[in-house]
Amino acid sequence: MAPSLTYTGLYAALLTLLYIILAVRIIRLRWKYRVGIGSGAAEELKAAVRVHGNFIEYVPLALILLGIIEFSGVAVVWVHVIGIALLIARIAHAIGLTLSVGVSLPRSIGVLGTFAVLLLAAGILLGRFIATLV
Repeated sequence: MAPSLTYTGLYAALLTLLYIILAVRIIRLRWKYRVGIGSGAAEELKAAVRVHGNFIEYVPLALILLGIIEFSGVAVVWVHVIGIALLIARIAHAIGLTLSVGVSLPRSIGVLGTFAVLLLAAGILLGRFIATLV
């Protein structure tokens, strides 16, 4: 079977829907607090902006790694493990930071899950590279 990005595309689409939800939330809060740029004094808007910003800081790299993994022919189960873990982590992070700007279990799951995804993906790709050297 030829390598493709079918499954990465699935997770990219699901994460795009989450990204849009996060962006619409900011728009609604900007209207609510009458803030055009930045977050003003609205703590709720500040948190929403950080959730959105944090998402866009980590998800593109994770999807690039996922795509390389899928395209390189790694077993599809790993693509799903990474894709599902990333989606769950990003949802947990958004929920956690929405509930509290302090430490929370969902936020911790989101951060640790995202880092685990990045480390696992990097490890898989480094392992494949090293295997080509021996």
